[in-house]
Amino acid sequence: MNNLLEVNTVSKNFGDFTALNNVSISVPKGSIFGLLGPNGAGKTTLIRVINQITMPDSGSVILDGDLLNDSHIKDIGYLPEERGLYKSMKVGEQALYLAQLKGLSKAEAKRRLNYWFGRLEIGDWWNKKIQELSKGMAQKIQFIVTVLHQPKLLIFDEPFSGFDPINANLIKDEILRLREEGATVIFSTHRMESVEELCDDIALIHKSNKILDGKLVEVKRRYKINSFEVGIRAINKSDLEQELSEKFEVSKANFKTLEDELKLNIKLGLSDKPNDLLNYLTSKGEVSHFVELIPSVNDIFIQTVKNN
Repeated sequence: MNNLLEVNTVSKNFGDFTALNNVSISVPKGSIFGLLGPNGAGKTTLIRVINQITMPDSGSVILDGDLLNDSHIKDIGYLPEERGLYKSMKVGEQALYLAQLKGLSKAEAKRRLNYWFGRLEIGDWWNKKIQELSKGMAQKIQFIVTVLHQPKLLIFDEPFSGFDPINANLIKDEILRLREEGATVIFSTHRMESVEELCDDIALIHKSNKILDGKLVEVKRRYKINSFEVGIRAINKSDLEQELSEKFEVSKANFKTLEDELKLNIKLGLSDKPNDLLNYLTSKGEVSHFVELIPSVNDIFIQTVKNN
């Protein structure tokens, strides 16, 4: 089976409110799957269903070929957006306790914790209380206890919240390393730049419905509009701009350059080829900038939500 997780037409209602409406997603093994959506879209409810915190009203969840059941608790590591560490407990004591809840022996838990504490350079935190740590420091502890038991599926909900850029990059690298070692990751965030960097596949939920999904590169391909950002040095920029506007759909572009250049976005027609445009431009002046405009995840997110 190529998918570690399959959510099949899951619905969940809370009274008259529909939190999920026949939502289906498939998460490939060894991938990082971006679960996206505006606030209140239904993402957290879906995560809670996968974690068996709440049960669906209809539909099914399959994990590694089996219908989701109590035995799968050990196979999932969940880092919630609202963290849940006990503030008055010491870091090492709490980490050992949580690791044993996931089925590790005390000796094995301590061995793995020593590895992770060394890896993240926090060995001297063992006897500190959580309340003595900054939010970012506590986040590192929460991350460690999420991944410590080496679950098949890792679910990270806003994992970079509270981190400075250096530690956010550290955790990002650890997530990528875990994926390379075989873990499957569901990654929920509002930070679209993190989705660009990390995710192989995405699904977008809006108003309790899935409205978009697929491999990230294929989704981007569907949304691109055959448009190019162009910078060109020409003797008479206004005449060239007028000439281009008669041939193509043209608008002003805004990007940084060192010279005073004509900067345009040029959208090609269905039969136009990028090489033909480039050859035409080089016949008119010195081309300094020629980049295809690939839609960002942020652009796709906003456009799709607005259209729905």
